[in-house]
This record gives sequence, C-alpha cells and structure tokens, in this order.
Amino acid sequence: MSKHQALQNKIVDLNQLAIIVKDLKYSGKSIVFTNGCFDILHKGHVDYLAKAADLGDVLIVAVNTDESVRKLGKSNTRPIQDENARLFVLAALSSVDYVLLFNQDTPLDVIKVLLPDVLVKGADYLPENIVGYNEVVNNGGRVDTIDFIEGYSTSLIEKKIKNS
Repeated sequence: MSKHQALQNKIVDLNQLAIIVKDLKYSGKSIVFTNGCFDILHKGHVDYLAKAADLGDVLIVAVNTDESVRKLGKSNTRPIQDENARLFVLAALSSVDYVLLFNQDTPLDVIKVLLPDVLVKGADYLPENIVGYNEVVNNGGRVDTIDFIEGYSTSLIEKKIKNS
C-alpha cells in the first residue's frame, strides 16, 4: 500500500470507525479519543496530539466540520482551512491513527458510539466537565487532560498574520 493510500485510510466515517474500534478493542488495544477544530496546525497541536497518543494504543481525533466551527463562534474568518484539508493534515501525523468529522455542537454522539478507553482534552477543562465524561467513566474508561504549550494557538497565529 502506498503512503498516500495509508494516509487516506486514516480518514473514516463513524460507521467505519465503529467497526474498526470494535476489532481493536477485541484485540486488546486501548482507544484514546480527542476532538477539536485543528484549524491551523501548529506546535501546540502536534505536542498535544503526541501526548494524547501516549495515553493508549490508538488515537482517534474527531474534527469539527466547517459548519460546526462557525457555530462555535471562534471568529468570522474561521475555519481558515476547510474540513477536508484539516482531516488530511491531521491524518499525516504519525501520532494520529484515525480522523473523522462530526457536525454536532459536541462530540457526545461520537463518544457514545466509540466508548473510548481514554477521553482527553486540554487542561483548560476540568475532567468532570468534559463532554462524554460520564459515558467514558461509566464504561470503565478514564478522562485525562493535557497541558498546552503557552503561546501557541490558532487565534494567536491569525492575529499575528493580520498584524503583519
């Protein structure tokens, strides 16, 4: 299989991923799940995703659709990269095993289907306030947070570009 095809195979929909996760869990693999916009990939994102991947065997990243990013109200110029570009870039990271889109306000429906072993978000959240906390913990999993690297965010990059 070519490297390009391997990258394309990491981009899946929820139905495909449900089957993949079931097989992975049956094989004893631990599933880590996180989500976000991941608009302009930067050092903070790469560090966060590498640390998230270290929490288990397989890292799944759910990515907000363009529509859901606009609903989040990040800014009137977001997303800067469209959803397909964001999926492709994330799939290229060695720390990321699978990526999928979600269009809801939160990834709760995705979490309910996949029931990951580890749910992870940035340390700006309290674990018990993270969407999906109850579902994951009640299924025997855990919820972790990861510290961000100061000074790295898509909003800061966007501001820097506008001011240059």
